[in-house]
Amino acid sequence: MNKYWSRHVENLTPYTPGEQPRIERLIKLNTNENPYPPSPRVIAAINAQTGDGLRLYPDPQSTELKRALASYYGVEPGEVFVGNGSDEVLAHAFHAFFMQDDPVLMPQVSYSFYQVYCRLYGIDALLLPLEEGMRIDPDQYAAPCGGVVIANPNAPTGIALSLGQVERILRAQPDRVVLVDEAYVDFGAESAIPLIRTWPNLLVVQTFSKSRALAGLRVGFAIGQRHLIEGLERVKDSFNSYPLGRLDIAGAVAALEDEEYFQARRAQVISTREHLAQQLGMLGFEVLPSATNFLFVRHPMHRAANLTQALRERAILVRHFRSPEIDDYLRISIGTDDECAQLAAALADIVEG
Repeated sequence: MNKYWSRHVENLTPYTPGEQPRIERLIKLNTNENPYPPSPRVIAAINAQTGDGLRLYPDPQSTELKRALASYYGVEPGEVFVGNGSDEVLAHAFHAFFMQDDPVLMPQVSYSFYQVYCRLYGIDALLLPLEEGMRIDPDQYAAPCGGVVIANPNAPTGIALSLGQVERILRAQPDRVVLVDEAYVDFGAESAIPLIRTWPNLLVVQTFSKSRALAGLRVGFAIGQRHLIEGLERVKDSFNSYPLGRLDIAGAVAALEDEEYFQARRAQVISTREHLAQQLGMLGFEVLPSATNFLFVRHPMHRAANLTQALRERAILVRHFRSPEIDDYLRISIGTDDECAQLAAALADIVEG
Protein backbone atom coordinates (compact mmCIF):
# COMPACT_ATOMS: atom_id res chain seq x y z
CA MET A 1 0.00 0.00 0.00
CA ASN A 2 1.24 3.49 -0.85
CA LYS A 3 2.01 5.15 2.51
CA TYR A 4 0.40 8.41 1.39
CA TRP A 5 -2.99 6.95 0.41
CA SER A 6 -6.07 6.78 2.57
CA ARG A 7 -6.75 3.16 3.60
CA HIS A 8 -9.70 2.54 1.30
CA VAL A 9 -7.89 3.68 -1.87
CA GLU A 10 -5.81 0.48 -1.98
CA ASN A 11 -8.96 -1.58 -2.58
CA LEU A 12 -10.51 0.59 -5.28
CA THR A 13 -10.79 -0.79 -8.81
CA PRO A 14 -11.48 2.24 -11.01
CA TYR A 15 -13.77 2.25 -14.02
CA THR A 16 -12.03 1.59 -17.33
CA PRO A 17 -13.40 3.84 -20.12
CA GLY A 18 -13.36 2.86 -23.76
CA GLU A 19 -10.04 3.25 -25.51
CA GLN A 20 -9.31 6.64 -27.11
CA PRO A 21 -6.35 5.82 -29.39
CA ARG A 22 -4.65 7.91 -32.04
CA ILE A 23 -4.60 5.63 -35.08
CA GLU A 24 -4.52 7.01 -38.59
CA ARG A 25 -7.77 6.59 -40.58
CA LEU A 26 -9.39 4.92 -37.58
CA ILE A 27 -13.05 3.82 -37.61
CA LYS A 28 -13.93 4.29 -33.95
CA LEU A 29 -16.97 2.27 -32.92
CA ASN A 30 -16.05 1.47 -29.33
CA THR A 31 -17.31 4.29 -27.08
CA ASN A 32 -20.89 5.00 -28.24
CA GLU A 33 -20.08 8.53 -29.34
CA ASN A 34 -22.45 10.18 -31.77
CA PRO A 35 -21.05 9.93 -35.32
CA TYR A 36 -22.45 13.35 -36.23
CA PRO A 37 -21.44 16.82 -35.00
CA PRO A 38 -23.59 18.85 -32.62
CA SER A 39 -26.08 21.36 -33.94
CA PRO A 40 -24.54 24.47 -35.56
CA ARG A 41 -26.53 26.47 -33.01
CA VAL A 42 -24.50 24.77 -30.27
CA ILE A 43 -21.23 25.84 -31.85
CA ALA A 44 -22.50 29.40 -32.25
CA ALA A 45 -23.66 29.54 -28.62
CA ILE A 46 -20.31 28.25 -27.35
CA ASN A 47 -18.37 30.72 -29.49
CA ALA A 48 -20.47 33.55 -28.11
CA GLN A 49 -19.29 32.66 -24.59
CA THR A 50 -15.56 32.66 -25.36
CA GLY A 51 -14.94 36.28 -24.45
CA ASP A 52 -14.23 38.32 -21.35
CA GLY A 53 -16.89 36.46 -19.39
CA LEU A 54 -14.61 33.43 -19.01
CA ARG A 55 -12.76 35.22 -16.22
CA LEU A 56 -15.95 35.00 -14.12
CA TYR A 57 -17.36 31.96 -12.38
CA PRO A 58 -20.41 30.38 -14.04
CA ASP A 59 -23.84 30.33 -12.42
CA PRO A 60 -23.47 27.72 -9.65
CA GLN A 61 -27.11 26.72 -10.06
CA SER A 62 -27.04 26.55 -13.90
CA THR A 63 -30.39 28.33 -13.76
CA GLU A 64 -30.77 28.87 -17.50
CA LEU A 65 -30.13 25.21 -18.27
CA LYS A 66 -32.49 24.00 -15.55
CA ARG A 67 -35.24 26.21 -16.95
CA ALA A 68 -34.59 24.95 -20.49
CA LEU A 69 -34.70 21.32 -19.35
CA ALA A 70 -37.84 21.90 -17.30
CA SER A 71 -39.58 23.47 -20.29
CA TYR A 72 -38.46 20.69 -22.64
CA TYR A 73 -39.60 17.84 -20.38
CA GLY A 74 -42.69 19.48 -18.89
CA VAL A 75 -41.49 19.67 -15.28
CA GLU A 76 -40.60 22.44 -12.83
CA PRO A 77 -37.06 23.88 -12.59
CA GLY A 78 -36.95 22.70 -8.98
CA GLU A 79 -37.36 19.13 -10.25
CA VAL A 80 -34.13 19.30 -12.29
CA PHE A 81 -30.54 18.69 -11.19
CA VAL A 82 -27.53 19.17 -13.48
CA GLY A 83 -23.96 17.94 -13.20
CA ASN A 84 -20.66 17.39 -14.95
CA GLY A 85 -21.83 14.55 -17.16
CA SER A 86 -24.28 11.88 -16.07
CA ASP A 87 -21.41 10.03 -14.35
CA GLU A 88 -21.13 12.83 -11.79
CA VAL A 89 -24.92 12.93 -11.40
CA LEU A 90 -24.93 9.17 -10.79
CA ALA A 91 -22.08 9.45 -8.28
CA HIS A 92 -23.99 12.09 -6.30
CA ALA A 93 -27.12 9.93 -6.40
CA PHE A 94 -25.27 6.91 -4.99
CA HIS A 95 -23.90 9.14 -2.23
CA ALA A 96 -27.24 10.79 -1.48
CA PHE A 97 -29.58 7.80 -1.58
CA PHE A 98 -27.86 4.41 -1.48
CA MET A 99 -25.61 4.52 1.59
CA GLN A 100 -28.11 2.36 3.47
CA ASP A 101 -27.94 -0.75 5.67
CA ASP A 102 -29.35 -2.95 2.89
CA PRO A 103 -27.65 -3.54 -0.48
CA VAL A 104 -28.55 -1.66 -3.62
CA LEU A 105 -30.05 -3.89 -6.33
CA MET A 106 -28.67 -3.73 -9.87
CA PRO A 107 -28.31 -6.02 -12.88
CA GLN A 108 -25.25 -8.26 -12.95
CA VAL A 109 -24.67 -7.13 -16.53
CA SER A 110 -25.02 -3.36 -16.78
CA TYR A 111 -22.97 -0.15 -16.73
CA SER A 112 -19.89 -1.17 -14.76
CA PHE A 113 -19.47 2.25 -13.15
CA TYR A 114 -22.36 1.39 -10.79
CA GLN A 115 -20.18 -1.18 -9.02
CA VAL A 116 -17.29 1.32 -8.93
CA TYR A 117 -19.49 3.80 -7.06
CA CYS A 118 -20.46 1.11 -4.58
CA ARG A 119 -16.81 0.35 -3.84
CA LEU A 120 -15.99 4.06 -3.58
CA TYR A 121 -18.75 4.77 -1.06
CA GLY A 122 -18.70 1.45 0.79
CA ILE A 123 -22.15 0.45 -0.48
CA ASP A 124 -23.13 -3.21 -0.62
CA ALA A 125 -24.49 -4.31 -3.99
CA LEU A 126 -26.66 -7.29 -4.86
CA LEU A 127 -26.12 -8.17 -8.53
CA LEU A 128 -29.14 -9.82 -10.12
CA PRO A 129 -28.64 -12.08 -13.16
CA LEU A 130 -30.34 -11.30 -16.44
CA GLU A 131 -33.02 -13.68 -17.62
CA GLU A 132 -33.04 -15.53 -20.94
CA GLY A 133 -32.33 -13.24 -23.88
CA MET A 134 -30.16 -10.93 -21.70
CA ARG A 135 -33.24 -9.15 -20.33
CA ILE A 136 -33.87 -7.57 -16.93
CA ASP A 137 -36.60 -9.34 -14.94
CA PRO A 138 -38.51 -6.65 -12.95
CA ASP A 139 -39.85 -9.23 -10.50
CA GLN A 140 -36.32 -9.79 -9.16
CA TYR A 141 -36.26 -6.24 -7.82
CA ALA A 142 -38.80 -6.71 -5.02
CA ALA A 143 -36.29 -7.88 -2.39
CA PRO A 144 -35.46 -5.74 0.67
CA CYS A 145 -32.80 -3.26 -0.41
CA GLY A 146 -31.21 0.14 -0.03
CA GLY A 147 -32.33 1.20 -3.50
CA VAL A 148 -32.49 0.10 -7.14
CA VAL A 149 -30.35 1.15 -10.10
CA ILE A 150 -31.16 0.12 -13.67
CA ALA A 151 -30.05 1.42 -17.02
CA ASN A 152 -32.96 1.66 -19.44
CA PRO A 153 -32.13 0.79 -22.15
CA ASN A 154 -29.58 -1.42 -20.47
CA ALA A 155 -25.92 -1.15 -21.36
CA PRO A 156 -24.15 -2.98 -22.85
CA THR A 157 -27.06 -5.18 -23.97
CA GLY A 158 -29.10 -2.36 -25.55
CA ILE A 159 -32.43 -3.89 -24.46
CA ALA A 160 -35.15 -1.63 -22.99
CA LEU A 161 -37.85 -2.17 -20.40
CA SER A 162 -41.35 -0.88 -20.97
CA LEU A 163 -42.74 1.80 -18.65
CA GLY A 164 -45.07 -0.82 -17.24
CA GLN A 165 -42.07 -2.91 -16.23
CA VAL A 166 -40.39 0.13 -14.66
CA GLU A 167 -43.55 0.79 -12.65
CA ARG A 168 -43.51 -2.78 -11.34
CA ILE A 169 -40.14 -2.03 -9.77
CA LEU A 170 -41.35 1.31 -8.40
CA ARG A 171 -44.42 -0.35 -6.92
CA ALA A 172 -42.28 -3.02 -5.25
CA GLN A 173 -39.92 -0.46 -3.63
CA PRO A 174 -42.06 2.50 -2.46
CA ASP A 175 -39.67 3.39 0.37
CA ARG A 176 -36.44 3.30 -1.63
CA VAL A 177 -35.12 5.38 -4.51
CA VAL A 178 -35.34 3.71 -7.90
CA LEU A 179 -32.80 5.30 -10.24
CA VAL A 180 -33.41 4.84 -13.96
CA ASP A 181 -30.34 5.71 -16.03
CA GLU A 182 -31.58 6.76 -19.48
CA ALA A 183 -28.29 7.57 -21.20
CA TYR A 184 -29.53 5.97 -24.45
CA VAL A 185 -33.28 6.49 -24.19
CA ASP A 186 -33.55 8.80 -27.22
CA PHE A 187 -32.57 6.01 -29.61
CA GLY A 188 -35.69 3.92 -29.19
CA ALA A 189 -36.97 3.57 -25.63
CA GLU A 190 -39.66 5.43 -23.70
CA SER A 191 -38.53 7.81 -20.96
CA ALA A 192 -39.81 7.35 -17.42
CA ILE A 193 -39.78 11.12 -16.79
CA PRO A 194 -43.61 11.40 -16.97
CA LEU A 195 -43.82 8.87 -14.11
CA ILE A 196 -42.24 11.26 -11.58
CA ARG A 197 -45.68 12.81 -11.03
CA THR A 198 -46.92 9.49 -9.62
CA TRP A 199 -43.78 8.08 -8.01
CA PRO A 200 -41.94 10.14 -5.37
CA ASN A 201 -39.16 7.53 -5.27
CA LEU A 202 -38.25 7.80 -8.98
CA LEU A 203 -35.09 9.55 -10.17
CA VAL A 204 -34.38 9.65 -13.92
CA VAL A 205 -30.85 10.44 -15.13
CA GLN A 206 -29.95 11.45 -18.69
CA THR A 207 -26.96 12.88 -20.57
CA PHE A 208 -26.18 15.21 -23.46
CA SER A 209 -23.25 13.00 -24.49
CA LYS A 210 -25.03 10.52 -26.75
CA SER A 211 -28.10 11.72 -28.66
CA ARG A 212 -27.11 15.41 -28.40
CA ALA A 213 -23.51 14.74 -29.58
CA LEU A 214 -21.99 16.68 -26.68
CA ALA A 215 -19.72 14.10 -25.03
CA GLY A 216 -16.93 16.69 -25.07
CA LEU A 217 -18.88 19.17 -22.94
CA ARG A 218 -19.80 16.87 -20.01
CA VAL A 219 -23.42 17.72 -19.23
CA GLY A 220 -25.78 15.38 -17.41
CA PHE A 221 -29.01 15.87 -15.50
CA ALA A 222 -31.53 14.20 -13.23
CA ILE A 223 -35.28 14.75 -12.98
CA GLY A 224 -37.35 13.79 -9.95
CA GLN A 225 -39.56 15.25 -7.28
CA ARG A 226 -38.15 18.16 -5.27
CA HIS A 227 -37.17 16.15 -2.19
CA LEU A 228 -34.84 14.00 -4.31
CA ILE A 229 -33.36 17.01 -6.11
CA GLU A 230 -32.71 18.69 -2.75
CA GLY A 231 -30.71 15.65 -1.66
CA LEU A 232 -28.58 15.84 -4.80
CA GLU A 233 -28.04 19.58 -4.38
CA ARG A 234 -26.80 19.04 -0.81
CA VAL A 235 -24.21 16.54 -1.99
CA LYS A 236 -23.20 18.70 -4.97
CA ASP A 237 -22.70 21.83 -2.87
CA SER A 238 -20.60 19.80 -0.43
CA PHE A 239 -18.40 18.65 -3.32
CA ASN A 240 -18.23 21.24 -6.13
CA SER A 241 -20.40 24.33 -6.36
CA TYR A 242 -19.51 24.96 -10.03
CA PRO A 243 -19.81 21.64 -11.90
CA LEU A 244 -20.77 23.21 -15.25
CA GLY A 245 -18.83 25.95 -17.01
CA ARG A 246 -20.23 28.76 -19.12
CA LEU A 247 -19.51 26.88 -22.36
CA ASP A 248 -21.25 23.74 -21.07
CA ILE A 249 -24.38 25.63 -20.08
CA ALA A 250 -24.59 27.62 -23.31
CA GLY A 251 -24.02 24.58 -25.51
CA ALA A 252 -26.57 22.43 -23.71
CA VAL A 253 -29.28 25.11 -23.84
CA ALA A 254 -28.69 25.59 -27.57
CA ALA A 255 -28.90 21.84 -28.15
CA LEU A 256 -32.33 21.74 -26.53
CA GLU A 257 -33.49 24.63 -28.68
CA ASP A 258 -32.64 22.97 -32.02
CA GLU A 259 -35.27 20.22 -31.98
CA GLU A 260 -35.33 19.78 -35.76
CA TYR A 261 -31.61 19.01 -35.90
CA PHE A 262 -31.86 16.65 -32.91
CA GLN A 263 -34.71 14.64 -34.40
CA ALA A 264 -33.04 14.38 -37.82
CA ARG A 265 -29.72 13.09 -36.44
CA ARG A 266 -31.46 10.76 -33.99
CA ALA A 267 -33.50 9.22 -36.82
CA GLN A 268 -30.36 8.85 -38.92
CA VAL A 269 -28.59 6.85 -36.20
CA ILE A 270 -31.63 4.60 -35.72
CA SER A 271 -31.88 3.95 -39.46
CA THR A 272 -28.19 3.04 -39.70
CA ARG A 273 -28.51 0.78 -36.66
CA GLU A 274 -31.37 -1.19 -38.18
CA HIS A 275 -29.54 -1.61 -41.49
CA LEU A 276 -26.36 -2.76 -39.76
CA ALA A 277 -28.31 -5.21 -37.60
CA GLN A 278 -29.77 -6.75 -40.74
CA GLN A 279 -26.34 -7.03 -42.36
CA LEU A 280 -24.80 -8.67 -39.31
CA GLY A 281 -27.69 -11.10 -39.05
CA MET A 282 -27.01 -12.18 -42.62
CA LEU A 283 -23.41 -12.90 -41.60
CA GLY A 284 -24.60 -15.29 -38.91
CA PHE A 285 -24.37 -12.96 -35.91
CA GLU A 286 -26.90 -13.12 -33.10
CA VAL A 287 -27.97 -9.48 -32.71
CA LEU A 288 -29.81 -8.47 -29.56
CA PRO A 289 -32.73 -6.05 -30.06
CA SER A 290 -31.33 -2.55 -29.50
CA ALA A 291 -32.97 0.69 -28.40
CA THR A 292 -29.58 2.43 -28.24
CA ASN A 293 -26.86 3.78 -30.53
CA PHE A 294 -24.99 0.48 -30.42
CA LEU A 295 -25.50 -3.22 -31.15
CA PHE A 296 -24.59 -6.11 -28.86
CA VAL A 297 -23.74 -9.14 -30.99
CA ARG A 298 -22.03 -12.52 -30.98
CA HIS A 299 -21.11 -15.08 -33.61
CA PRO A 300 -21.46 -18.81 -32.90
CA MET A 301 -18.29 -19.70 -34.82
CA HIS A 302 -15.92 -16.91 -33.77
CA ARG A 303 -14.67 -15.77 -30.37
CA ALA A 304 -15.38 -12.12 -29.67
CA ALA A 305 -11.80 -11.45 -28.57
CA ASN A 306 -10.50 -12.78 -31.90
CA LEU A 307 -12.98 -10.69 -33.87
CA THR A 308 -11.97 -7.59 -31.89
CA GLN A 309 -8.31 -8.14 -32.71
CA ALA A 310 -9.00 -8.88 -36.38
CA LEU A 311 -10.99 -5.66 -36.68
CA ARG A 312 -8.30 -3.69 -34.90
CA GLU A 313 -5.78 -4.89 -37.47
CA ARG A 314 -8.08 -3.24 -40.03
CA ALA A 315 -8.14 0.02 -37.99
CA ILE A 316 -11.70 -0.59 -36.76
CA LEU A 317 -12.32 -0.41 -33.01
CA VAL A 318 -15.25 -2.10 -31.25
CA ARG A 319 -15.70 -2.88 -27.53
CA HIS A 320 -15.12 -6.30 -26.04
CA PHE A 321 -15.86 -6.87 -22.34
CA ARG A 322 -13.95 -9.66 -20.61
CA SER A 323 -16.63 -10.31 -17.98
CA PRO A 324 -17.54 -14.03 -18.03
CA GLU A 325 -21.25 -13.36 -18.60
CA ILE A 326 -20.66 -11.42 -21.83
CA ASP A 327 -17.23 -12.53 -23.03
CA ASP A 328 -18.78 -13.88 -26.26
CA TYR A 329 -20.23 -10.50 -27.25
CA LEU A 330 -19.06 -7.42 -29.10
CA ARG A 331 -20.55 -3.99 -28.51
CA ILE A 332 -20.53 -2.02 -31.75
CA SER A 333 -21.28 1.71 -31.70
CA ILE A 334 -23.30 3.05 -34.60
CA GLY A 335 -21.17 5.20 -36.87
CA THR A 336 -21.98 6.88 -40.15
CA ASP A 337 -23.44 4.83 -42.99
CA ASP A 338 -19.99 4.65 -44.59
CA GLU A 339 -18.26 3.57 -41.36
CA CYS A 340 -20.84 0.85 -40.73
CA ALA A 341 -20.56 -0.35 -44.33
CA GLN A 342 -16.79 -0.70 -43.88
CA LEU A 343 -17.33 -2.58 -40.61
CA ALA A 344 -19.80 -4.98 -42.24
CA ALA A 345 -17.41 -5.60 -45.13
CA ALA A 346 -14.54 -6.28 -42.73
CA LEU A 347 -16.61 -8.70 -40.67
CA ALA A 348 -17.76 -10.47 -43.82
CA ASP A 349 -14.12 -10.91 -44.83
CA ILE A 350 -13.23 -12.22 -41.35
CA VAL A 351 -16.10 -14.65 -40.73
CA GLU A 352 -16.34 -15.94 -44.28
CA GLY A 353 -12.60 -16.05 -44.93
